Amino acid sequence: NPFPKSIYENVAYGPRVHGVKNKNELDHIVEESLKRAALWKEVKHKLHTSALDLSGGQQQRLCIARVLAVDSEVLLMDEPCSSLDPSSTMKLEELMFELNLRYTIVIVTHNMQQAARVSDYTAFFLVEEVDQPARLIEFGPTDEIFTRPRDKRTENYITGRFG
Repeated sequence: NPFPKSIYENVAYGPRVHGVKNKNELDHIVEESLKRAALWKEVKHKLHTSALDLSGGQQQRLCIARVLAVDSEVLLMDEPCSSLDPSSTMKLEELMFELNLRYTIVIVTHNMQQAARVSDYTAFFLVEEVDQPARLIEFGPTDEIFTRPRDKRTENYITGRFG
């Protein structure tokens, strides 16, 4: 979720923490990060307005821009499309495909269709006992997990027999 700050301050926060103080450099980082997150055209004239005024899809892309601003190698996304409409979901998935060329992206989702669409590899975790951590049941290329799962529990989840 965005910080309760302006759009600009959300993106500039990480670089500032990492020691960037020059305003021109911060301006450049903010602009480039918002462009790479496919948000610049929508917000360039309102950078100093509250990030909380953005739509859900825009907020998700702003959070991605915030990570891109510190040049991370890995993006961790927890249910990135859970509250988005289909149009915003499609935009975010397109962005994930673009970013996957440069970054490793780890997504946690319960949306099987989305996992099948956007992932190269899939890990299936299962909580077998209440108050116990989830266990890794199966990991492999997404097409294999979804078409030829090796573990019956994976097959049962993917086919909707439980979950």
